[in-house]
Amino acid sequence: MALNLFKKSAKKLDDYSLKHGVGLVAYDDPSSVISEQFNTIRTNIQFSSIDKELHSILFTSSAPSEGKSTVSNNVAVSWAKQDKRVILIDADLRRPTIHKTFNVSNKSGLSNFLLGTASLEEVIQPTMIENLFVITSGPTAPNPSELLSSKKIQKLFQILTTKYDFMILDAPPVNSVTDAQILATKVDGVILVVPQKIADKTGVTHAKKALEIVHANVLGAVMNRMAKDKMKGYYGGQYGGY
Repeated sequence: MALNLFKKSAKKLDDYSLKHGVGLVAYDDPSSVISEQFNTIRTNIQFSSIDKELHSILFTSSAPSEGKSTVSNNVAVSWAKQDKRVILIDADLRRPTIHKTFNVSNKSGLSNFLLGTASLEEVIQPTMIENLFVITSGPTAPNPSELLSSKKIQKLFQILTTKYDFMILDAPPVNSVTDAQILATKVDGVILVVPQKIADKTGVTHAKKALEIVHANVLGAVMNRMAKDKMKGYYGGQYGGY
């Protein structure tokens, strides 16, 4: 019997991560089953591109509150623990969470750099995790799409990918705003996060097509929030399907 991966009815999602950040199980409980699944996702991404080594990856989803921040942040932790220098960017200038997750200041971040009111050195912040650095969103700007499509962000990405082993972007949902499509053209690969029984099949299909229209390199999808009894592998758990 095929798994029922998409929602049957509308389900209201909360904004908990906006107020408190997301859970960093890869840091808080590194020996757990879920942490190991994030390590598996990291490994699968590394081997997903045969001809080109990946240095920049964008995580997005079809709709808000579907787990893209949880997956991207934990995969960033997993990479940093492999002694790789990682820069994690909160590219969701409308609903940022990274400053809450890592308990760092959001007074100066990506929006400040793109507006020319802060230098790159001023917006990069270390975290409690060795080798992992973050650029928070910064104060909300009135024109996020225009900022993210500027030539300055392309130059920023060029600099960061020479200084760090991996650059990871936590981007807005594809179907909500055009930001993810804009950014997807500037990175090596895109991962679509799809929560079981929450994501809408039509919405996910639309998001994938939208990314393909701008010629984004869609590496695959991460199915999250999967029920343990639906997982047939040795580990089971909540993440899989990459």
